Amino acid sequence: MTTQITVRVQEDLNREVYGMAKRLHLKRSDIVRMALEKFVRGDEGVKQGTAYEQVKNLIGSVASGLPDLGKSHRKYLVERMKRRA
Repeated sequence: MTTQITVRVQEDLNREVYGMAKRLHLKRSDIVRMALEKFVRGDEGVKQGTAYEQVKNLIGSVASGLPDLGKSHRKYLVERMKRRA
């Protein structure tokens, strides 16, 4: 069962919602409903909290083949720039 809710928004936000609805060929109420669902049910990134928790699965996932890249990154950058010059 659906119920009706009235929300007051700033004019600029209303224009953005109207524009988005027009671009996506949806009703404004559909846009507002989707935004509310996302906000209320939560986004995984928001639930996890800290920036570290949001990217911890990515840390260490890039393989450069250079064992000391974190410590000697400047040296490698300079060498690479010299090769390209």
